[in-house]
Amino acid sequence: MADTRHDGGDGGTPPREPGGGRPGGRRPGGKRPRERGGGILMGRPFGVPVYVAPSWFLVAALITWVFGDQIDRVLPGLGAARYLIALFFAVAFYASVLVHELAHTVAALRFRLPVRRIQLQFFGGVSEIEKESETPGREFVLAFVGPLLSLALAGVFYLGMQGVEARTIPGVLLAGLMISNLIVAAFNLLPGLPLDGGRMLRAVIWKLSGDPMTGTVAAAWTGRGLAVAVLIGLPLATYAGGLGGEDGPTGSLTDALLAAILAAIIWTGAGNSLRMARLRARLPDLSARALTRRAVPVTADVPLSEALRRANEAGARALVLVDGQGTPVGIVREAGIVSVPEHRRPWVTAGTLSQDLTDDLRVPAELAGEELLDHLRAVPATEYLVVEETGEIYGVLSTGDVERAFVAAMAKSSPSSPAAA
Repeated sequence: MADTRHDGGDGGTPPREPGGGRPGGRRPGGKRPRERGGGILMGRPFGVPVYVAPSWFLVAALITWVFGDQIDRVLPGLGAARYLIALFFAVAFYASVLVHELAHTVAALRFRLPVRRIQLQFFGGVSEIEKESETPGREFVLAFVGPLLSLALAGVFYLGMQGVEARTIPGVLLAGLMISNLIVAAFNLLPGLPLDGGRMLRAVIWKLSGDPMTGTVAAAWTGRGLAVAVLIGLPLATYAGGLGGEDGPTGSLTDALLAAILAAIIWTGAGNSLRMARLRARLPDLSARALTRRAVPVTADVPLSEALRRANEAGARALVLVDGQGTPVGIVREAGIVSVPEHRRPWVTAGTLSQDLTDDLRVPAELAGEELLDHLRAVPATEYLVVEETGEIYGVLSTGDVERAFVAAMAKSSPSSPAAA
């Protein structure tokens, strides 16, 4: 078992579509959006939610079964109690994985990088860090602290072994935790994305080349090579070393299946790192100024049919509600306009279809890229008023337009698309 992925930077949590919400963003009224799909919430150390995914229970059962049989070979005669001991080991092991992830989290918070959540899942844990490090040095530290803590835990368990007898329950548990933490540290130090070692490699190449994209590409392709090596090398190594050979064909099949799962996770993670790096390179194209619809000002008492006539004459696609002094006070919702049949539009005023304009719904025209997406996520709405630095109205930004541009950018960043080749 190993911590297989540390999210953040180009290989981290992908930018989410506008309006999706995330911890750290707030809906109007100050209420945080509810996190979904994380699993069972176990707590919030350092203010970061920790979830246990349903797949963890499958792994816990598997560890209990396998480690229980190993305990029986070392300490025969325990009977069914050996599985309770093995279950305790499974929980303790994942507690070690949680410490590994908390190391990433504390470092991220120290560098003022928001952490969405920590999730314990099938093959370890994930720290979902929402932004990439600003410098290669911080990226290296952020990646290295996890394996470093796992090595430190292995040392602590080794010291504990010195105070107990080897062939006892405490001795077996401490030995198992020492070995498992060494494996977690060694596996994560392998130099390929999405592993911590891959992030360290990315940081080094980023520092040498001055380009984070170059580091991501090199580390991602190294990760793909590592996936192939795991797929082929792990079964060959266990067979040549006689590890599990006493189980015959069943043991060989288990080794091959484990290698295939690990290889698939590494290959997929490396591919996602490449895709997200290309997406982030295209995010600056998502500019509020470029995506804004031209708007015409109307007062609240203007009939909708007249307001739409003025917009058509001006070549505009949006309506901004203004007061008698021409100050914007609201945005006429596109969904409201569509819901009114054409024959009723002369009898419906623009003011009845508007949403009040708050300061949060004002978007600077120069906002672009992740800053624009962060602003829209923090205050979910369907339309925003885009303003110049002087406060002059530039137009109306529709969430739908931003989402379509975001999806187009994702399609262009896909490794299968010609633009990403």
